[in-house]
Amino acid sequence: MKSRVNKAEVAAKPRAQAPTRAEAQCACGAVALAIAIPAQWAWHDHSPASRRIHGAAYATYVGAWKSRVQFLRGEDKLTAFAEPGGVRRFCSVCGTPVTYERNRAPNNVNIPRALFTSGTGREPRYHIAIDELRDWAYLGEKLKPLKGFPGVVWTGGRKRK
Repeated sequence: MKSRVNKAEVAAKPRAQAPTRAEAQCACGAVALAIAIPAQWAWHDHSPASRRIHGAAYATYVGAWKSRVQFLRGEDKLTAFAEPGGVRRFCSVCGTPVTYERNRAPNNVNIPRALFTSGTGREPRYHIAIDELRDWAYLGEKLKPLKGFPGVVWTGGRKRK
């Protein structure tokens, strides 16, 4: 037997509000911020500067207009590092990179995607400095479990001739 849906009842039910912001924080939690979502853009940065700052093959950033960024706590805990292209700010307690402001876009703030605890409304679709991609970066090759090491995967050994 099919149940009948009362359209008036359905219309009267309050709908869950979609989130209006995404929150991010450093590793120790001393610095926290929020951006209005959706974020304006997102990208992967393969530049040597971002690689070194993050200690990784590349950094993924989410960008927002400065007017849409709000510090929830710890803005006074930020320390700055000026480089030729802009200013990077870090948590002075744990060292986490928190923001990157580029000189050529003074009204924008870029935040490492990994700091967000939820979706930002924008997925990274762009690559900056792709010509700087390192030959040791993972490019999606097939991986298999490493025997005896749960949770570890690898590309496999070289085939013997």
